[in-house]
Amino acid sequence: MRARRSAPHLRASTTSTSICELRVSETGLDSALEYHIVNTLGWPALRPLQRAAVRPVLSGADTLLVAPTAGGKTEAAMFPLLSRMIAEEWTGTSIIYVTPLRALLNNLHPRLEAYAGWLGRTVGLWHGDVGDGARRKIRSERPDILLTTPESLEAMLVSRRTDHRIMFANVRAVVVDELHAFAGADRGWHLLAVLERIQRIANAPLQRIGLSATVGNPADMITWLRGSSESSASRPPGVFVDIPPAADAPAAQITLDYVGSLTNAAVLLSQMFRGEKRLVFCEARAQAEELAFELRERGVTTYVSHSSLSVDERRLSERAFADAHDCVIVATSTLELGIDIGDLDRVIQIDAPRTVASLLQRLGRTGRRPGSVRNMLVVATSSDALLRAAGLLLLWGRGYVEPVEPPPSPRHLAAQQFLALALQEGRFGPSTWRRWWGDSEVMADGDVVLDYLRAEEFLVEDEGICFMGPRAEREFGRRHFMDLLATFTADLELRVLAGTKEIGFVSPLSVGSHAPGAESRLLLSGYAWFIEHVDWEKHTVFVRPEPEKGVSRWSGGAVSESFALSRAQRDVLLGADPRVTLSKRAVDRLASVREEELWTVDRGGLVLERRGPRSRLWTWAGRRANETIVGALGIAADAASNNPYIDMPAEIGPAELRAADISTALPVISPEAIEGLKFSAALPADLARATLAERFVDRPGALDVVRSSIVVL
Repeated sequence: MRARRSAPHLRASTTSTSICELRVSETGLDSALEYHIVNTLGWPALRPLQRAAVRPVLSGADTLLVAPTAGGKTEAAMFPLLSRMIAEEWTGTSIIYVTPLRALLNNLHPRLEAYAGWLGRTVGLWHGDVGDGARRKIRSERPDILLTTPESLEAMLVSRRTDHRIMFANVRAVVVDELHAFAGADRGWHLLAVLERIQRIANAPLQRIGLSATVGNPADMITWLRGSSESSASRPPGVFVDIPPAADAPAAQITLDYVGSLTNAAVLLSQMFRGEKRLVFCEARAQAEELAFELRERGVTTYVSHSSLSVDERRLSERAFADAHDCVIVATSTLELGIDIGDLDRVIQIDAPRTVASLLQRLGRTGRRPGSVRNMLVVATSSDALLRAAGLLLLWGRGYVEPVEPPPSPRHLAAQQFLALALQEGRFGPSTWRRWWGDSEVMADGDVVLDYLRAEEFLVEDEGICFMGPRAEREFGRRHFMDLLATFTADLELRVLAGTKEIGFVSPLSVGSHAPGAESRLLLSGYAWFIEHVDWEKHTVFVRPEPEKGVSRWSGGAVSESFALSRAQRDVLLGADPRVTLSKRAVDRLASVREEELWTVDRGGLVLERRGPRSRLWTWAGRRANETIVGALGIAADAASNNPYIDMPAEIGPAELRAADISTALPVISPEAIEGLKFSAALPADLARATLAERFVDRPGALDVVRSSIVVL
């Protein structure tokens, strides 16, 4: 189903007046703020989004601001909020600004500190890398604006050193930056649940403002952000402000090329775009490490950024890249979001991201200088990657953007929230929990979850009051219940030290047993290192520089592609070309791929290929839809699926597919998958299994398959 770009009745009108021509002094913002916008920033006018956002934000309405990257969303939210702060005489910590990345908070801090300073207000920064001294200062001198992450908010709520009733007593608004990154994952549900608790402490409506560059279903997102009906009913109706690109803006320039290997990609990039500043996105940390090493071997000034590098290494790379010229920074999705790395000439994508939203985020890194055009070179290193990239670019050319869909059934987070409340308050009455969360979707199965927590002694009850129980201490009590603060389970990683310098972290897969004959070199931060010793007890690898190329591995399973992306690849095989420039290599290789895969597609319907006792149904529907069909047919033990196909017994034919009951079907979930669900231990086994199954199901996609015409080969 194609996502709607916007809902017209909610879109802010920008057609009646030329917004860019209106002076800053006419905005309705605080006069001192207007003065500094003109005289300190040197802006003659606000940008369209900033202008359009003033009225709804000043009114106290929950607001979603949607604009391309570098569209001024932070200022669009903060300028009217600062004006409200002055006009309504807010005191104490009254604005919380949340982002998904610490690096983004670090990047925003000096800018917001300057804006607040114009009005005599303060900004504090609190996340996992902030030291105890800075945290003590925030506790004693609450800043007017707090920059933080959801996990740090949770930590403040449950900490014995932070008086949460004082810290959050005056909160009036929250800004959620990169909203789509939260809403599409469990961190979004966790954030909403934490905000409900903070709103109860503040005992006042909490205005919510979301910022995003890429949302396919903005009306749904603002509804989701508003939280429980009890809390949203006390605030003005939610609105979103969507500023599309100007009609006369130059179209983005995208080229798709095929090189066949990562080494060939390094050769290409070492020869092209010399003298330019280039940001190269890779889809995996190991790929980023190998490419960075290969580029340095060819004399290219190269920096690296990904989540397993140490904080210092990432900051050094990002700062050096921001100030440099004629260089490359190789990154994973860590630089997809709004971290400022200076003015870019070009974005290069190795292979393809999994969503159009990611493509738009990355494309938006370029074209920020006046007269420049947003551009991207997509370099495919394999035939599969070329087909995926062509399919994704086909969707982009059609104007498709994925709807952001919060994961359904967050029951495991309900369990986490009950335990966090027990830490926060010390005790709570089992009949009073709705005072904290109302009818929040996170707590939809709250009574069932709470009964299980009490029955299994995660919580113990005495005279009608619940306390933290011995089972919770065993399962989550390590490091003062730090395991309760994050909504995701992180794989074990080993710390890498060169002397006393921390380089980053690698998976144990990168070092093997470190016995004779085992791997003795690894790649990290784009350099090769010789492994001198592995201290398995302290999870530390000691290394020294090494000239010969090593390897780095991180664990990761197969990636599920969406129904839309899978079907777009089928369209490409059937002859559709994306509306981008195709290099001669890409044209030639795409022709070969179409010839090689010709028998997997048919204009008359989906292809069912007979293979003796087995059959392969080429659904081109994505793994979720395929696993839903397998569940409906009851053949999980005798079937295998991938994004483009299902392997199944030969007796399953078109009639059996049409008879499959998709309406109640659920994929079969393995015990290993359940173990990977954070807090699954605090749920009954059948409820944990159902939670994962409901998250992996794709009934619309599965229905499309079973209702399609089938061509039997």
